[in-house]
Amino acid sequence: MKYYILLLSLALSLTSLAQTIEKNGKTYEVKKEKIFLEGIDVTETLNLEEKQAIFKEASLISEKLKLEKLAKKEEEKANKASKKLEKDTKKAKKSQKKAEKAQKRAENELKKKEKLQSNFEKAQRNLKKGQEKYEKLKKRGKLSPVDDVKWLKKLETLSEKLKKAKGKL
Repeated sequence: MKYYILLLSLALSLTSLAQTIEKNGKTYEVKKEKIFLEGIDVTETLNLEEKQAIFKEASLISEKLKLEKLAKKEEEKANKASKKLEKDTKKAKKSQKKAEKAQKRAENELKKKEKLQSNFEKAQRNLKKGQEKYEKLKKRGKLSPVDDVKWLKKLETLSEKLKKAKGKL
């Protein structure tokens, strides 16, 4: 690719040094301030009007080439800018997706914590209710020795659930 660009710039610079102009069926070459016809300097042999016409046409061609070069440079700049813009938009989209994923993770973590907190509170309530009911039944004397053992096992499992919920929290 570098060689193609180098070759193109070399060809343009060589053509900018010598302008070829067709006038009256003859091909003239203009180099600096001299006019050549088939490699022979004919600047002095041409009349003033022909010289001026040829020089004017040569300057128009050189201006046209300069404008084309400028247009190419501007086009290259525009291409570079558009590529950079595309790259920046890709980066922005990527960072936006990353931020959205992080936000989802944070929301999921919050939901997990809230669920664990609610489980812990539920286990606390169940244990408290169970203890109150056990105490109430015990006070009234409505517990048989078998029921007493069942209630103690039940309270023990409720306290274990509470410890597990606390540990997870």
